[in-house]
Amino acid sequence: MFLFPEVYITVMGQIRDIMEKDIIVIENDKTAQDAAKIIAEKDISFLVIMNDGKPQGVLSESDFVRKVVAQDKKASEIKISEIMSYKFRSVGPTTTIEDAIQKMLNSRIRRLLILDNEKLVGVITQTDLVSHLRDRILIDETIKSIKKD
Repeated sequence: MFLFPEVYITVMGQIRDIMEKDIIVIENDKTAQDAAKIIAEKDISFLVIMNDGKPQGVLSESDFVRKVVAQDKKASEIKISEIMSYKFRSVGPTTTIEDAIQKMLNSRIRRLLILDNEKLVGVITQTDLVSHLRDRILIDETIKSIKKD
């Protein structure tokens, strides 16, 4: 149960029910410029970095700001492996939505990779979770309204 401005909602389901399955990835031997072009073209905030078919880390917009722009480095000369975050958090597709939210809150992170037997099968972000919670609130409020009538 989550308390959300005077409304109690139960977040049902598993991560696989709401995860994003269309994952944008890039190989770890590419440059920061290659990654920046993909992020700009796809209008996304991060990429999953792959190495031999397995996720190795993530590269976010904030990684670019802190590790390229702020240090006045040339993106075309920097390998992704030099600026990516190797520490990433993951859960399995059958993880409950509540457990995933708690993991994100405890770890103070904005995204989780979804791994099934070490294979990348999805991602979940704060935005995905907020959208899901909004939908649950709307459904719960509609049901309450119908019951009152």
